[in-house]
This record gives sequence, C-alpha cells and structure tokens, in this order.
Amino acid sequence: MRKLVTAVVTAVTVALVSTSVIAGEWKKIRIGVEGAYPPFSSITADGKLVGFDIDIANALCAELGAECELVPQDWDGIIPALLAKKYDAIIASMSITEERKKKVAFTNKYYNTPAKFVRRKGSGIEISMEGLKGKTVGVQRATTHDNFITGEFGEAVDIKRYATQDEAYLDAVAGRLDLLLADSVAMDDGFLKTDQGKDFEFVGPGYSEVKYFGEGAGIAVRKEDQDLVDMLNKAIDAIRANGTYEKINSNYFEFDVYGG
Repeated sequence: MRKLVTAVVTAVTVALVSTSVIAGEWKKIRIGVEGAYPPFSSITADGKLVGFDIDIANALCAELGAECELVPQDWDGIIPALLAKKYDAIIASMSITEERKKKVAFTNKYYNTPAKFVRRKGSGIEISMEGLKGKTVGVQRATTHDNFITGEFGEAVDIKRYATQDEAYLDAVAGRLDLLLADSVAMDDGFLKTDQGKDFEFVGPGYSEVKYFGEGAGIAVRKEDQDLVDMLNKAIDAIRANGTYEKINSNYFEFDVYGG
C-alpha cells in the first residue's frame, strides 16, 4: 500500500515556444493529484509522482509556459482542498458530473474510459440483479463508481467503500470482497496485469452512462477561475493536435484513451 507523501513535487519550468498557449497571469499553476490510482497516478518508492495524469499535467503546464506544482491530496478531500485554495486545479481522473459541477468548473474531457466489474476467476458470478444478490462489492468512496453501484444495484449488494483503490484491491485479494467496480483501464493495468491480480478477471459489460459517469475525466477548477479553464481547454486541444498527447498515451495504453 503506497502512502501519500506530503511534500510538494515541483516540475521544471518550461520556456514558452511559438506554439504554446499564452498563460497570461498564470505563471505558476498548482495542481492537486491523488497519487494512488495507477496507471493514472501513483507514487514510487522514492516519492516520485508518476502516471498518465501526472504526464498530462506537466504537458499542459509546458504548453502554457507555466511552472507546474503537483500537490498530492487524498481523494476524499480533493475538492474541498481546491475550494480552500490549496491548489488551483485538479488532475486526478475526476469524471465531469452534474453533481460536481455544482461545486467546481470543469475543462473539456482529457480522457474517457468505461467502468467494469472484476470477479475472482472460477467464482461464476454474473452481473444481474439476481446474480449480485447478497454479494459484497468494493468501490472507492465518493466516486462515480460508488454512485453507480448504489443507484443500480444498491438494493441487492453489500457495498464496501474505500479511501483508495489500492485498499479495495487488498481486500479483494484477502477474500473480503466478491467483486470490484472501478475504471476498466485502471483495474486492468493497476491490478489484473499484476501478480496481485492474477486470479481475477473482468465480468459483464462496460458502463459509461452519462447519468452516473458524466462526460469523461476533466480538470476541476474553482468557478471564479474561468480564465484558467479556458487556457487549459486550449492547452488540451494543443497537445492533442501536436502529438504530445499521443506520445503520453502510448507510454501507458495500446489504444486512444481519449475515447469517442
């Protein structure tokens, strides 16, 4: 189980180039990240933040010609810390949902992948109201996956909620969960392809209903900072157009994680 470091990890300031989006007054952008959601973000043994979200954050700051300061933050407090001005934006695989829009502003999406269930091999569990009756499902607390399992199968299942996805993995391996529900890409790379997850497999369809999962993962910003939202949107478009996004994508995935 990785423990979040409290030190702020600061990226090197990147000089403006001719194709960069002008950063205006935002010479330094503090970005809240989770650090416990591989392959999107995690912390190495020596305290370094790595992952798709981390690379995207640094690429956007580079495109803006701004200094990028990455601030690790536990998921449960990630929006309150933004509103308290601990940082200026959140890049942490946060789905753009109507409920969250009541509190924060969002950029356009920077990726979109479906949710799926994972079961232990040989368990025979099937995904239906009857098949899930009495089963224990692990999800990360206060996520779209939490909302989905509660809304669609809450009457049938016992839901166990965790502060981090890693904690849910540990309980599944220990036999305390019948199923996991999370982002399919995060579980594939962060669990199923590891030695820890070798006895588990996906089951059932992918889920991407906008009602629960929103419009993809976006960058959350305080509502009063609309200028930063606009700049980040332009930077997302720029790294998609100039090949930077594709290069980062290929380091982690064998398909375009941006989605349709």
